Amino acid sequence: MKKIIQFKNIVKQFDNQIVLKGINLDIYENEFVTLLGPSGCGKTTLLRILGGFLDADEGEIIFDGQEISKVPAYKRDINTVFQKYALFPHLNVYDNIAFGLKLKKISKDIIEQKVNRMLSLVGLEGFAKRDVTLLSGGQQQRVAIARALVNEPKVLLLDEPLGALDLKLRKEMQLELKNIQQEVGITFIFVTHDQEEALTMSDKIVVMKDGEIQQVGTPTEIYNEPINEYVARFIGESNIIDGIMKDDYLVNFDDNDYKCIDFGFKKNEPVDIVIRPEDIDLVHRNKGIMNGEVKSVLFKGVHYEIIVETASGTSKTVTMHVLGNKDIINEEAHEKISASDFYMDLEDVESLTDAMVVARANAQAWNDEDEDVSLTKIEYDVKNAIGTYPCTFGTSKGTEVTINITVVNPVYTEDKENEEAIQAFDFYKTVDEIKESIALDTDLKQWANAQAWSLEDESPVEIWDVKYDFDDEDIKEGDYQITFSTMGRELKVHTTDYQEVGAKVGVLFAPEDIHVMSKMGN
Repeated sequence: MKKIIQFKNIVKQFDNQIVLKGINLDIYENEFVTLLGPSGCGKTTLLRILGGFLDADEGEIIFDGQEISKVPAYKRDINTVFQKYALFPHLNVYDNIAFGLKLKKISKDIIEQKVNRMLSLVGLEGFAKRDVTLLSGGQQQRVAIARALVNEPKVLLLDEPLGALDLKLRKEMQLELKNIQQEVGITFIFVTHDQEEALTMSDKIVVMKDGEIQQVGTPTEIYNEPINEYVARFIGESNIIDGIMKDDYLVNFDDNDYKCIDFGFKKNEPVDIVIRPEDIDLVHRNKGIMNGEVKSVLFKGVHYEIIVETASGTSKTVTMHVLGNKDIINEEAHEKISASDFYMDLEDVESLTDAMVVARANAQAWNDEDEDVSLTKIEYDVKNAIGTYPCTFGTSKGTEVTINITVVNPVYTEDKENEEAIQAFDFYKTVDEIKESIALDTDLKQWANAQAWSLEDESPVEIWDVKYDFDDEDIKEGDYQITFSTMGRELKVHTTDYQEVGAKVGVLFAPEDIHVMSKMGN
């Protein structure tokens, strides 16, 4: 096929921020090419430079064999359809489509032939005299496309033209646009952030991120053979797993070796692995290549989205000391007050606030009518040093309770395999505090100050599971073990077969379902 457009080292910056970082891209005749990426990735900027609405700071644009950087927009054999259509509200459908032809002084009979052909092509026969302001969004879009195509450009640029349409109409127009492109036989360059649009319509997809091209390929290539984690996550849903490429056709993750069809990596090279949710089958336990437990099930209309945990997460076990009820009673003021001792991390002392102290101690006061009473006194002097420090809470009527805040060195567990750390502290609670809890798992996490984070970037990690061995309705004084855990290896599975939450299952996938990618930046 003949190259119709060549971008050569296109650079563009706004306000000292580079939005295109040396783009090189070839586009061929009669291709439907989609520039795909999130807002701010540079795709619309590249389209506007091609259309002549912006100038590149560096680089060349070769169009049909000629450099066109200095050619004004109206002289380029390129037309654009914008997201907001930009129709002329004072002109009817026919005159909107004919506008460009009339500027070229083309005869009326030729204009009529061309406009009628366009009306037929976009399915608007009989709409010639309609007021464009009274048309639906889909009909207005068809008029905008017809107005652009009637000039018979070699290339049509479409800047998110489906963005203003509702979901049903957008899906219909995806197919219509592809059909129109095939019938007129010209190059379409389509900008979108919608992966489904790109996969549905394109001959070629250009995935962009931060002003750079990540991958160029057919929809099948982009989906089945993503070049890196970014593309894998952006195109479709993915399970991304850290692994080691032990040898050609052999990859290791979660301490197990798996055959795959990839090769050409260095021995023992760290890699990313992608397994698509639809490529995973759930079978009877011990009948797959790994076992797991169903953690959640979500019905998506056509299939179930099931989360299966196949490896345990990072855990931390602490002791909950349950004491008898020790409310302080002030009979004269008709008030009661209570609070509990607690431990805290030395690293958190500098950021300690009254609100944090009240929450960790579960400090509260109330009157004989069980109405809450404000704590007007919160006194403590916690040093930035290991030790035990008194803290007093009180009301305006002098009802007081004193507890101990024990400052300790950081108490956390690191799990290098999962690249996570988890922290939690022993804590004290009364029988009533536990019985009165409405959301016990949440309260246990707060009382123990349980939190987890990534060892890679210190971003928060959700604590997925709270395990304990007591009946909160019938708890007695004593010591109890509480285990907080992050989610382990979780695989997203798309299947038409329902599974119960908690079911023990086997997980099955084939070597060709494992796609190995280089780590980003390598």
